[in-house]
Amino acid sequence: MNMGVELEATQSVVDEKLIYVKVHMPFEVLCTYAEVLHIKLPIKPNDLAPQSSTYNCFTRHFYPSEDVIAKEPEFFTAPFRKDQLKCFFVKDKEQFFTPAMRSRMAYYILSRAPYEVRGNVKKFGFNKLLDGGVYKAAYPLHDCRFNVKSKEPSCPNERFLLFNEWAHPKSFYKMQPLDLIRCYFGEKIGIYFAWLGFYTVMLTLAAAVGLCCFIYGYTTRESSTWSKEVCDPQIGGEIIMCPQCDKICPYWRLNSTCESSKVSSQTHRSTASPLEDCGIWLTLFLEFWKRYQAKLEHDWDTVEFLQQEEQPRPEYEAKCIYERVNPVTQETEKVPYTACGKCMRVSCGIGTVLFWVLLIIASVVGVIVYRLAMFITFSSNLHSHLNNRKELEPFKEYVTPQMATSITASFISLIIIMILNNVYEKVAILITDFELPRTKTEYENSLTLKMFLFQFVNYYSSCFYIAFFKGKVVGYPGEPVYWLGTFRNEECDPGGCLTELTTQLSIIMTGKAIWNNIQEVLLPWLKNLMFRHCTQVSSEKVIPRWEQDYQLQPMGKLGLFYEYLEMVIQFGFVTLFVASFPLAPLLALFNNLCEIRVDAWKYTTQSRRAVPEKAQDIGAWQPILQGVAILAVATNAAIIAFTSDMIPRLVYYWAFSISPYSGGSEHTMAGYINSSLSVFNISHFSEMKRPNEEITPYWFNNITTCRYRDFRHPPGHPNQYDFSIYYWHVIAAKLAFMIVLEHIVYFTKFILSYMIPDVPEALKEQIKRERYLTQVILHETNIQHFKELMKGEGSSTTKFNIFRNCTLWV
Repeated sequence: MNMGVELEATQSVVDEKLIYVKVHMPFEVLCTYAEVLHIKLPIKPNDLAPQSSTYNCFTRHFYPSEDVIAKEPEFFTAPFRKDQLKCFFVKDKEQFFTPAMRSRMAYYILSRAPYEVRGNVKKFGFNKLLDGGVYKAAYPLHDCRFNVKSKEPSCPNERFLLFNEWAHPKSFYKMQPLDLIRCYFGEKIGIYFAWLGFYTVMLTLAAAVGLCCFIYGYTTRESSTWSKEVCDPQIGGEIIMCPQCDKICPYWRLNSTCESSKVSSQTHRSTASPLEDCGIWLTLFLEFWKRYQAKLEHDWDTVEFLQQEEQPRPEYEAKCIYERVNPVTQETEKVPYTACGKCMRVSCGIGTVLFWVLLIIASVVGVIVYRLAMFITFSSNLHSHLNNRKELEPFKEYVTPQMATSITASFISLIIIMILNNVYEKVAILITDFELPRTKTEYENSLTLKMFLFQFVNYYSSCFYIAFFKGKVVGYPGEPVYWLGTFRNEECDPGGCLTELTTQLSIIMTGKAIWNNIQEVLLPWLKNLMFRHCTQVSSEKVIPRWEQDYQLQPMGKLGLFYEYLEMVIQFGFVTLFVASFPLAPLLALFNNLCEIRVDAWKYTTQSRRAVPEKAQDIGAWQPILQGVAILAVATNAAIIAFTSDMIPRLVYYWAFSISPYSGGSEHTMAGYINSSLSVFNISHFSEMKRPNEEITPYWFNNITTCRYRDFRHPPGHPNQYDFSIYYWHVIAAKLAFMIVLEHIVYFTKFILSYMIPDVPEALKEQIKRERYLTQVILHETNIQHFKELMKGEGSSTTKFNIFRNCTLWV
């Protein structure tokens, strides 16, 4: 590649097949391209008084010591101009441009440097050479080894500092050195870790609330009227429940679900607060992140960042065979497709996405069929198997057919999710490649939307099924509803489906987190170990830095895409279903504490140094987070209203526990069990649904009725087995609760969003002050420069004043 005089290159010949080319940028070239890229550089130390607060006095104990990582000095900055070099604070030319700035400018030059010209055809950019295999890799160099401290106090080893104070497990409680991360890796990686750290800190608040709700539910579960009546031999022991499947399922006593009812009662009590806390927490998280992001934009000089016009991707340019007139430049340019061709590509992409989404839903249906089939198996064989195994006797009360089906189905769902994840990732990339986006940003945005849609359906579909569909349309024992005409639809446990939803969430969340962390730790380490073994390097000390970095793993074209995707999916678990699983934020907190250190370890020790990129914010992920936050309020309200038993219990307590529906005169929960279970005459069973006589329990003598979970009229009523007035009261209360609570939470979110400005007032004043002082400094410097010029020419004061006034007027 012909780099002219812009870059200095030196070669290091290892063997005939591998040659290293080290590229260096002289100071003059750095100054030229700093102006081209509008890089802001310091002009004067910041003389504004730093803000201090009690909060800062508390948090400073969790930051790395300033003796180890010196605090970055604050400056007033301005876009660099080469002809005004004297205006800028140049203490040391070697330290004037940070390593991230140098790498970004080198990448800018190399991505546009021509390497072949044939007539009117001009080929440029080292990315094409990398794709064609001319070069094996291109990467910025790490400054030194990560586990060796610098011997020069004036020149610290930044990689060692990052490893020791950021990536090492001993620093798990410390805040991240974001300024050092930004200087070493660039703003784009810096903003990701800033968001991840802020998200983790905010999770602490949500985890504390969820833990308090869980402890409250656990400590009060024994006093629950529901669990007392279920476990009471005189109440729950006398209630005979109808079989939950045809022919092979026996009658059963209600008190056999005693332990699961206690757990269900605990879960119900834990859902009282999380919905409002979820809405308030989501608003605080998003609004305070905007404020924190505004501060980072100011500190990292990206407030007025001008996004450069992106060059087309090599894949796009390679297929440019049609011509069109550019509406902006009015010049003829080549494009890879016509308007009709682009429409066809987009239509095919949308159709393929919908097909694969339907395929995901089909896999969920397959798991549902498994649940229906296995529930029949567990109902007929589980209790007999537990009775025959003495070592399993202690678990007999806890392991019910519903619980066994739920746990096994959850593990199968997790395995299917992990397998399909890899498939859908390749499908999304193929679809995006087929659409042929023009720039890297367009490519990442298109892929982000597809991957999030795939992951959303893949991870959450089974949870949505349990929360909103399971047990909702089951009919009654005489006329049950069937799937595919064969499998009887699932019923919820008498305590509801909330416990099963909690089990599903905990298994998927925990399994996903463990699997991802194992992949992020083991795979890079094993690949690097195998690469070093294959290259037969005897000792890392005897080979130069560029060879050591070549043995590390490349960052990949998508960079931080998968890191963001993993965290956003976790964010969905924490927010969409927190009403059913208040401990989800606590699990996410533990995972993120590990995630920060694992990612830091990976970036500093196992990966080549990433090419620094400018970034103001987290990009397309911000509207996705806002969309998830809006959906979370609706899903949690629906979970409390339709999945939990909170509304039926409140309706019974306030409306049906007193006369004329009950003999009592005071509101009470006593008798709720009896009112929530309908009566069925066993003589109304058809021969195809009646339980076999050989499985009928010995205690089932001269009993003519059984109970089932619903609100229907008893046999003998003029409208027997139709929905009772209790059912319609409950439905009306559920709808009213959901609508009212949604509006309250959304209104609260709106008020909080309005009251919390996106940019702090103190920061606004600081930005205005900085702009004013910057203009004054540059203006005075220009005047001083003209004075020196006029003195050199011996001009009169009058002539100088005229020249100055003309200059200022221009």
